[in-house]
Amino acid sequence: MASVSIYLNFPGNAEEAFNFYKKVFKTEFSTPIMRMGDIPMQPGMPALAEQDKKKVMHVALPILGGTQIMATDMLESMGQKLIEGNNVTISLNPDTKADADRIYKELSQGGKDTVAPHDEFWGYWGTCKDRFGVRWMFNVSNQPQN
Repeated sequence: MASVSIYLNFPGNAEEAFNFYKKVFKTEFSTPIMRMGDIPMQPGMPALAEQDKKKVMHVALPILGGTQIMATDMLESMGQKLIEGNNVTISLNPDTKADADRIYKELSQGGKDTVAPHDEFWGYWGTCKDRFGVRWMFNVSNQPQN
């Protein structure tokens, strides 16, 4: 079922922040924390420093009214830098790739910092900043294999 989440970027302290939010909202993580070191190496991908392997690639926590907050750590070693304006993203989880493509096409018109939805190891993913400066992420998760 389609859903919307709020995606947060942190400068290396996502786990600390989410442990705090877990106490505040009295909930548990939706899935185990995925670490940067869990990412399968891709051709041409630079090796991660040991301290970066422990950083958070993805964490999700239900808060209120069916809303989830999610997060990742930005890695300065990979040229990522947290600045005001890139620390919050509205994460859309459409039901199908076609839905993701349609919404991306419309939101990205006149926008910038776009990455068209494409297959990744976890699912179909893309992102853009619309012409109003709002950051959007698209993710259609891979269906579990039975």
